[in-house]
Amino acid sequence: MLANIVFTSNWLRNRFSAFITPFGLSSQQFNILRILRGKGDWMTMNDIKNVMIDKSPHTTRMVTKLLEKGWVERKRSEEDRRIIYVSITRSGLDLLKEVDREETTMIEFLEKITVEEAAQINAILDKMRE
Repeated sequence: MLANIVFTSNWLRNRFSAFITPFGLSSQQFNILRILRGKGDWMTMNDIKNVMIDKSPHTTRMVTKLLEKGWVERKRSEEDRRIIYVSITRSGLDLLKEVDREETTMIEFLEKITVEEAAQINAILDKMRE
């Protein structure tokens, strides 16, 4: 069972990486953009790190790459210059809209699973992490 879970996890990760790469994103960069879109406002780098799916010590470097592409903006706190705030730009939001439109082609394999089966899988995975 464990081997199947690890195999499936890697299979999903590889499929997602192949899907997201043509957009000029890594999965961690995509995660950062989704977090910022969900927040809809400025977030500190630490807050971003805390909610990332795949925690990375390189979050600052990933944000810098997103900044260079014009998908995020950042600013320092005026009260504490060590705190850095990040926000998604209009260009970043447009990119996510494009990814969202194409996402259904990446997840067609989910059509094989019923709503009930998906609920069971989620319940089992949640139980495993308890």
